[in-house]
Amino acid sequence: MRYADGTDVRLGDVVTMSGSAGRVVCVIGDRRFTDEFSEANWGHLQRGALIEFEQFGLIYYEHEPETDISFVDRQP
Repeated sequence: MRYADGTDVRLGDVVTMSGSAGRVVCVIGDRRFTDEFSEANWGHLQRGALIEFEQFGLIYYEHEPETDISFVDRQP
């Protein structure tokens, strides 16, 4: 899964959408989950990513994220 600019989506990435900051909390295809969004709760999904936004809440993207999501920073 990639952002519109071609950058791979990874767990913990900081992003923005329409001025709202967000954080990638699950990359389901890679079986990467945070403690608060665990595999036990979200592992039934086969692919995609979950991004939690300050303004919009939790959004599930089954395929590529929307083109107006911008990658900002990556956690090491």
